[in-house]
Amino acid sequence: MKTETALITGASSGIGLHLAREFAKHQHPLVLVAPIESELQQVASQLNNEFGVTVGVIAKDLERPEAARAIFDRLLNDRIDIDILVNNAGHGQKGKFWEVPIERDLSILRLNLEAVLRLTKLFLPPMLRRGRGRILNVASVAGFEPGPLLAVYHASKAFVLSWSEALAQELSETAVTLTALCPGPTDTDFFEKADMVETRAFQKANVMPPQDVAEAGYKGLMEGERIVVPGAANKALVFSRRFLPETAQAKMHEKLYEDVEPEDRKREPHEIETEAAGKR
Repeated sequence: MKTETALITGASSGIGLHLAREFAKHQHPLVLVAPIESELQQVASQLNNEFGVTVGVIAKDLERPEAARAIFDRLLNDRIDIDILVNNAGHGQKGKFWEVPIERDLSILRLNLEAVLRLTKLFLPPMLRRGRGRILNVASVAGFEPGPLLAVYHASKAFVLSWSEALAQELSETAVTLTALCPGPTDTDFFEKADMVETRAFQKANVMPPQDVAEAGYKGLMEGERIVVPGAANKALVFSRRFLPETAQAKMHEKLYEDVEPEDRKREPHEIETEAAGKR
């Protein structure tokens, strides 16, 4: 049903932006959410011009507890039914736990966790009443394993992944599906905002373009898959947890999040994303 309207959070950049493009390419009407209205309006204009779809925007900071209800009430007032909820907004912060300010940790939990719960709590019941709906939660391969130097982020994604798997089972006898998208390192502004551009995770790892992640997420959602892990390297990483002890997993990620030497810093943010855009 290409007339299904999708609400996408964190839609002004990164994976969220490319999910918006993917949905627009498949002719879904959209409602885009992010904190800055001017950025959303620019994205909406581009998608409308390129794909001819209807795109609404709602500028809200999802870290604020009242934001989810405000979004829901506005759409209810405008008589816009949301058939697909995409919980994408999120961020992280590199550093030893005791060195990262508690305000930053709580910010991660509010956006990665609380906002996802609030939005789903509001938009899921109408889907169940209408007898149709889809939810896409952007988790991470980080949710499968502990992540020293990125501990709160990993924990937040572990929650999203576990909760998504449980909720998907609760919904198994309904007409609503839930998919958890679990990307690995992806060339978005996440690395810049988390102070991770100089880490091995960005400079040395198999970093995917967000276009490929979005494409895999959309396909998995529409096919009703419960978990989508894009990329062979990420699938291998997830599989490795079956036989690696937790201490080995933790040490592996700690190494991944350490900074590389200056002479080994070759990549610049968004170059993989830009290169992928040029090939499409």
